[in-house]
Amino acid sequence: MLVEAKKDIFSRLIKEATHDELVWMNGFLAGLLDQGTLPAGRAQSGTGAPSVTTASAQVDKLTLLYASETGNAKSVATKFATVTKKRGIKTKLASVEQYKLTDLAKEKYLLLVISTQGDGEPPITAVKFYNAVHDASLKLDKLQYGVLALGDSSYPLFCQAGVDVDRQLELRGATRKVPLQKLDTDYAGYTESWLDTALGLLSDSTEGGAAQAVAKIPKPAGGSHKKIYDGTVITNFNLNDRDSAKRTHHIEIEAEDLAYAPGDALGIVPPNPTPVVEEVLALAEIDAQQSIEWRDQKYTVKELLAIKAQLLYLPERVVRKYAEIAGQEIPDTRMSLVDLLRIYPLKNNQEDFLQVLQILEPIAPRLYSISSSPEAHGDEIHITVARDQFYVGEKQESGLCSGYLLDVPVDTKLQFYIHPNKGFKLPPDDKDVIMIGPGTGVAPFRSFLFERDAAGAEGRNWLFFGDQHISSDFLYQTEIQSFLETGVLTEFNGAFSRDQENKVYVQDKMRERGAELFEWLESGAFIYICGAKEPMSFDVEKALTEIIATQKELSFTEAGKYLDALKEEGRLLKDVY
Repeated sequence: MLVEAKKDIFSRLIKEATHDELVWMNGFLAGLLDQGTLPAGRAQSGTGAPSVTTASAQVDKLTLLYASETGNAKSVATKFATVTKKRGIKTKLASVEQYKLTDLAKEKYLLLVISTQGDGEPPITAVKFYNAVHDASLKLDKLQYGVLALGDSSYPLFCQAGVDVDRQLELRGATRKVPLQKLDTDYAGYTESWLDTALGLLSDSTEGGAAQAVAKIPKPAGGSHKKIYDGTVITNFNLNDRDSAKRTHHIEIEAEDLAYAPGDALGIVPPNPTPVVEEVLALAEIDAQQSIEWRDQKYTVKELLAIKAQLLYLPERVVRKYAEIAGQEIPDTRMSLVDLLRIYPLKNNQEDFLQVLQILEPIAPRLYSISSSPEAHGDEIHITVARDQFYVGEKQESGLCSGYLLDVPVDTKLQFYIHPNKGFKLPPDDKDVIMIGPGTGVAPFRSFLFERDAAGAEGRNWLFFGDQHISSDFLYQTEIQSFLETGVLTEFNGAFSRDQENKVYVQDKMRERGAELFEWLESGAFIYICGAKEPMSFDVEKALTEIIATQKELSFTEAGKYLDALKEEGRLLKDVY
């Protein structure tokens, strides 16, 4: 119970505090009570002189780094910086790509927000930083740190990049003041509480506090798991004409209570092909209806092989475990389970096969840019799917998910989830937008155009699209022409590479319109790039740099700094794969 004088001070403080300040006070006091860090004499009611030091008094200078692939980690770190600056903490915010690695040994307090991509890998922008912290000669004895790892728990190596960096910082001599925290795709409801807890732990001067403390992050009211939607395929047709060398499908799925934004992706876990499942069962000589436990869930063997376990293109780490069970020497290479069972048969077939099932990893979800608009399409969600073909040795294979989706019949029931992309969102309605999306890279821009049309956005829209032939590969041609006629699209440039002797790509069309494009940039336009990371996105950025250099009469290096400034301002955004 507070004495009257303290009660008046407390009431006045609460009344005059902003929302952010109230959130901070709640987190800080909760941290003190949870961790038992109240100073002696303050744990009981009494008249001891106040001696609690606030987080902002102890942590007077903080470095916030982010390593982002789609922009989610950057978005989180940027919000963190806004909060810490309001609390009086001198904050340096930087991407690990731009950060001077020589400064790391000089830092005292560091918070890192890092995402994971692919098979447990760091974002491409973080590779240099990731490799640097693996250098055994790096000494970080002065550093106190915390790592917030963002990921998708549907993938086998959940938040692995964050796990690796957290461990390496400790091995380099840094003190982990904040226990590693992994967050799933529903991270938004957790981040504010994590920051409050992290600042409380960084301000705790207790020796070895990090080893004893466990970060307690209140769960958001909405729950802690991403929502799984039950959908029905209502449309599935090929966008390419009959003489095209490509096959790209427009797929519409109907579902209730959809919640997504333009720029987000749809995640789906494809089933394994039935012939592959049947061949595995035959080679293993096992009862398909036998019940087994796998990753804390019960399945029949057939059910597990059909919809849960990865059977194709097994990663090398799984192949090595199979080799141990089989007792055979197997090269470090990706192989299917069928090939392993056929070429390197198990000695005790059924008994060993049950062990093999336990080392199999879940089928990883595939992400597809959403090509519909929540404002324009209601209870429908659309995706644009190209057939993925590649060679394994001399044999041509098709991607598991694209192969499934291209042939999925109308009325098929399927499950999916929404993967938010905070770093690829539309600007305010009055801002101009330049969109560069060859091939299926046009998908989110179809969403953008329908959304801006439905919202009556005042900003101008310019689309650069490219593919092989205008007659057979002009995806969404009718819609694009309609957007031009109605004025939703202010400008359109198409690059059809095979329709003339010398191939023409979107970057060539950009150079042709360099003066106008630069005028849009100078007027505050936002520029978006979507599609293949290599070589398209690199070629497009090079073309942008050359246009800036020409129009401003700068060197290529100086023009690159202009482009970097656009990225930092959030006006150059990429969704590449």
